[in-house]
Amino acid sequence: MVESRLIGPVRVVGAGLLGTSIGLGLRNRGIDVILADASPTNLSIAVDYGAGRAAAPGDAPQLIVVCVPPDVTAEIVARELEAFPQAIVTDVASVKLAPLAELTARGADVSRYIGGHPLAGRERGGPLAGRADLFVGRPWVVAAHDAISYQQATAIDDLILDLGAILVEMSPEEHDRGVALISHVPQVVSTIMARRLTDAPASALNLAGQGLRDVTRVAASDPELWVQILGANAQPVRDILLAYRDDLDRFIDALADPAAPGARRKVAEELAGGNAGVARLPGKHGQDRRFVSLSVMVDDTPGQLARLLAEIGEVGVNLEDLRLEHSPGAQLGLAEISVLPEAVSRLTEELAARGWRIAG
Repeated sequence: MVESRLIGPVRVVGAGLLGTSIGLGLRNRGIDVILADASPTNLSIAVDYGAGRAAAPGDAPQLIVVCVPPDVTAEIVARELEAFPQAIVTDVASVKLAPLAELTARGADVSRYIGGHPLAGRERGGPLAGRADLFVGRPWVVAAHDAISYQQATAIDDLILDLGAILVEMSPEEHDRGVALISHVPQVVSTIMARRLTDAPASALNLAGQGLRDVTRVAASDPELWVQILGANAQPVRDILLAYRDDLDRFIDALADPAAPGARRKVAEELAGGNAGVARLPGKHGQDRRFVSLSVMVDDTPGQLARLLAEIGEVGVNLEDLRLEHSPGAQLGLAEISVLPEAVSRLTEELAARGWRIAG
């Protein structure tokens, strides 16, 4: 068993994906985890899954982690602060300014509260989707404020490090502006794009490739949850969407008459601006390195993808990223492999020599 920084017990309120994953990760380190949930079924599943035990009289948690929907986060945090006056309380809500403001307005003891936000998740929710390694290598924001001391917040830092996450310190305002840009606005844009598909002819949808799937992937998210998130972080999201609308207007104006003087230049400048933005995204392990992709055709039969990955290893090339795309109406797929630029020629030659078909 791996040594833990936390002493425990840790009380986790909300046995969904995040709460169950926190419990599983801490149990792997031998921490006593107390689980609570408004749903007896969720609680029972999480306990059976090994994420912790049900609450008992006399529990005295060192730390409480509130993992409930954003619209009730402040209410539950306030309740936990009152019920356990010796505990430090944090939460995992995706907005940080609104809960702190509500707690302050309620007169809650915010000297024992500091908000957190792990930027981790899965396509499925609920306790059955929980994973002990969900947070490994993922950013976890601690949104500090003036009412809490560094000494009191150390338990939250220990929680994050014990779960293998990367601690990031931000103010609540910085956090909410940041997630508006990198998470909340992309959700809106993805949703609007996906709505264009509702009345699209099947003949057009059959042509869809990975680009469209990438743009619309998060549009499948839970509407009820996102109504809460967007409502709690409305102003930063609105500010970015207003600027985004200006960007769209420039494209629309340029495309009104593509042959007009300067129209193509405007389009090119907007596209180049997108290239510049993508180039700023951190690469693998946080490195700002660009990779080259090649697409390998893979038959849709058992063992083919495993063979491809094994042979890439035999060639001695490190796989930086992998993306799969199925070909509509054909029993094959495309494995888009990202490698360092200096390795692409050798890998292409070696794979071709082993009988793999390189697309393009």
